[in-house]
Amino acid sequence: MAFWVFGYGSLLWNPGFEPAEKVRATLKGYHRSFCMLSIHHRGTDDDPGLVLALDEADATCTGLALRVDDEHADDVLAYLRERELVSSAYLEKHVTLHADDGREIEALAYVINPGHVQYCQFDLEKQAQIIAKAVGGRGPNTEYLYNTADLLAELKIPDSDMDWLVTRVRQIAETA
Repeated sequence: MAFWVFGYGSLLWNPGFEPAEKVRATLKGYHRSFCMLSIHHRGTDDDPGLVLALDEADATCTGLALRVDDEHADDVLAYLRERELVSSAYLEKHVTLHADDGREIEALAYVINPGHVQYCQFDLEKQAQIIAKAVGGRGPNTEYLYNTADLLAELKIPDSDMDWLVTRVRQIAETA
C-alpha cells in the first residue's frame, strides 16, 4: 500500500524528502490554522512563534498529497516524526483525502492536539503581531508565512486568512 503524507503548511514548500508523486487534495473536517505556538522551529520558549496545524472544524483544507517512494518509506517516516512530533503538540493521524483527480487517498497527517499547552486560538491581529517578530531554530516566522502563502497562491488554493496575515505582517515589518 502506498505511503502518502498530507502537506498543508511547511510540508508544501519544504517536505524534507523528494515526493514520488504530488496531487492537490482536500481533507474534510479540518481547517488550516495558525493555532500552534512554535517554541522550536519558528520561535523560542521565551518568544514563541506560530505555525500551522490542522484544527478540527466543520470545514475543509486543501493542500497536497505527497506520495513517498516505497524504498524510502521508513526513512521518511522517521524523519517526519522527528520533525513534526518534536514537542507532541501534533498528533499523527491517518486521514482520507479527496484528490483533484478523483482518487481517495489514505494519508498520514499531522493535526493539532487541542489539549496540548502549545495549542492556541488568537485573532488575526495577534497572529500577525507574533509572526512578524518571532524567530526560531529554522529561521524567522515571517519566512514560514510567506513561503506557505506563496505556494498556496501558486497552487491556486485560496486562503483569505493567509492573505490578510501576509498583508498585515508586511505592514508591521515596514514600521519596525
